[in-house]
Amino acid sequence: MTNPPTATADHDGYRFSDQIGHLLRRVYQRHAALFQHYIPDSQLTAAQFVVLCSVRDNSGSSLADIVKATVIDQATIRGVVDRLKQRELVQVDHDRIDRRKVVISLTEAGQQLVREMEPFAQQITESTYGRLNPAERLALDFLLKKMLEGSDSG
Repeated sequence: MTNPPTATADHDGYRFSDQIGHLLRRVYQRHAALFQHYIPDSQLTAAQFVVLCSVRDNSGSSLADIVKATVIDQATIRGVVDRLKQRELVQVDHDRIDRRKVVISLTEAGQQLVREMEPFAQQITESTYGRLNPAERLALDFLLKKMLEGSDSG
């Protein structure tokens, strides 16, 4: 086991621009810019699309379910759901058994929007991969998922 670095450690070899966090952030920023470029619905954000897809995949989702599936914090999810509700893309009801629990489901308009946006989302993924060949794409997906194994957020 190695000792943690000290304040007197030599940091001449450290370049923030080569660090995993910086590289992941830059790739994500590029991905987010591609989303805004390709998605024809200028009111739809990436977070809203992810929430719509999560609700579609898990019909009758609670806010906690959506938070867990999307890894978007509770306060942000509430705002996203409110905006989707205002656009009549989701319906928010109380659970029939536990009236304290809020259940979110897609409206017909929400289902239609997700179906219409899926080809654009696939193009965004394709563009995010860029020049990576199929083996590199598979390796990247594998490695990113492996990095998430055992993490609290995954």
